[in-house]
Formats: sequence, C-alpha cells, structure tokens
Amino acid sequence: MKFSRYHLAAFSAFLIWGFFPLPLRLLSSYASGQILFFRILLSLSILLLIHAFFRREAVQTVWRQLLAASRAERRGVAVSTVFGGFLLTANWLLFIYVINQVSVQAGSFAYLICPILTALLGFVVLREQLRLNQWLAIGLSLMSCALLGSGEARTLLLSLAVALTYALYLITQRGLQGYDRLVLLTVQLILAAAVVLPIAPLLGADPAAGFADSHLLLMAAVLSVGFTVIPLFLNLYALNELPSGTVGIMMYVNPLVSFVLAFTYYGEQAQVLQLVTYGVILLSVVLYNVQLPTRVRQPA
Repeated sequence: MKFSRYHLAAFSAFLIWGFFPLPLRLLSSYASGQILFFRILLSLSILLLIHAFFRREAVQTVWRQLLAASRAERRGVAVSTVFGGFLLTANWLLFIYVINQVSVQAGSFAYLICPILTALLGFVVLREQLRLNQWLAIGLSLMSCALLGSGEARTLLLSLAVALTYALYLITQRGLQGYDRLVLLTVQLILAAAVVLPIAPLLGADPAAGFADSHLLLMAAVLSVGFTVIPLFLNLYALNELPSGTVGIMMYVNPLVSFVLAFTYYGEQAQVLQLVTYGVILLSVVLYNVQLPTRVRQPA
C-alpha cells in the first residue's frame, strides 16, 4: 500500500492529539469548566470565520440537502446533531478533568479502548456484524477493564466515561453520512455554547475572569487552533480518500503517544497490574484489526 498525503494527514492528526496533555496540563490550576468554556468559544469562533470566508458553498449545500430531505430524515439529522453536540461537550469536559485531575494514563486508556467500545456499540445499536476475532478482542478488552477495576475503580469508571461518550458520539454520527461533517460540527458547537453559557457557574467557569486572563486565553487559543481545528481538518481531509478502517487503525497513535508522555515526561508510575492490563488491551487492538483470510469453497 502506497503511503500518500492522505495517510500523512491522518497520521499527523492523531499524532497531534497524542500530545494533547501538554497544553492541558499547563491549565491544571483552572476549573475544567473554565477550560471547556473557552475551548468551545474559541473553536466555534474560528470555525464560523472559516465557513464565512472559505466554506459558504458547503454551508449552502447542507441547507439544500435538508430542504430536499424527507421529514423523517430531517428529524433524524436534527436528533443526531443535537445528541452529538451534547455527547461531544460531555466528552471534552470529562477528558479535561481526567487529564488534569486524575492522570494522563487514565485519559490515554480511555482512547485506547474507545475504538473497540465503538465496535461493540455498533453491534448493539446499529446491528453491525463482527468477525470472530473481533469478538475475541472485545472479550479481552472487557477482561482487561475488570482487572483494572479491581485495582482502582474510580479511575476505571472515569476512563470508561470518557471512552463511552466519544464512542456514542461516533455512533450518533454514523447516520449523517453525505452531510458535510465540519458544518454539522459547527452546529454542534453552537448548541454546546448555548448549553454551557447559562450553566457556566455550575461548571466552575467564570467567563469575566477568563477574558482578563492572558495565560488562559493564550492556552485556550492553542487548544482551539492547534489541537482542535487543525487536526480536525487533517482528519477530515484524510477521510475524503482513505477507508474509515485505515484511519481507525491510525487512531491508536493518539493514546500510545500519550502513554509515552505519561511515563517519560510526567513521570507517572504504573503498577504491574496496570501494565498487564495495557498490554492485554494492546493485544486486543491488534487482534481486532487482523484481517483473517476467507476460505473459498471449490465447486464440486
């Protein structure tokens, strides 16, 4: 298989996301809700500017698609978009909290198991078929979670919450094929902003103080541009040509890079049980993505 610019784009996106803990940890003294508020606000502002100046045709295309769609399809798009916005907001908030208040390992573990959890939800919710080796991989993953939970249940539950919200987000977006993903993401962030703004104090956010804090604004801009908009564009660019399965395999670059950061840069320690668990999860990932040869029957 030839390594193209689309492969490079996908790899770069997940490599960037792997280093996400670096700017987040520089904001560890701030409330998770404060970081979330300004990440949503700045990311939304950037996307609105991009659509206004460079992607008007894409916005108009989505609008024409909705006008031409049946009432049932419009309802489905609306439900998936609204529910997706809620899940994405919850995922961002939980991930920020886990990285800054628990450990980088916990955040990395969440995205290591996320693709397999997505496959399991795809079977349950969408009735997608799974091969035998994929069922074995899911079984290994569940066993690993049980092992990890016996050591630190709270950390496991938080990791699973991060993984579950993102896996459910991906499932809800499967029904939006054919619509411009970036336009719908912008709508979801508009909805997220509409929800987060009224409840900002409940999340520990103080917008007035944040606008006067140059360090917070600078790091939120780094999060929004460098770790949200740019890798998102790279990922969507890759998906224009690459199969989703190929991009899905590259997704594992993200947690693996974060694990390296956790152990080498942040000096986090792992117990033997945790290391065994991570190893079994990695084995399940390899097993899940193995393409077993199909047996072709010869005519009698």
